[in-house]
Amino acid sequence: MPTYAPPPGWPREVRPPEAPDWEATAASWFLDLCPAEYRRYPGLRRHVVVLARFAVLHVEAQQAACRRGLSQIRSDLKDVAALEVVEAAVQTFQLDEARLLATRRAVGLVEDALRGRRYVARL
Repeated sequence: MPTYAPPPGWPREVRPPEAPDWEATAASWFLDLCPAEYRRYPGLRRHVVVLARFAVLHVEAQQAACRRGLSQIRSDLKDVAALEVVEAAVQTFQLDEARLLATRRAVGLVEDALRGRRYVARL
């Protein structure tokens, strides 16, 4: 069986496709990303491709919340926090935005793999 090299951005926590139990590692990782309540839903635990879709939507919602927070933080805090505190909050949102961008890519890559898509390295 040929070995599969996952694409850049593949999460370290998830074994590559075709590795033993790779889908179980994907499910575990998705559940770690999603709200804790998702662990109580048997349908999500049994159908990892459905869980993947829920994870994608959850991360996208976090991205939208982060963008909204970043766009409003200065006006929301200008009367209640010092300028340096507000700027620190802006930097925190920017860091989280970068983290979420990488997470969204990773979640999408794993979802694609669960749907059968395989990446081929190009020179």
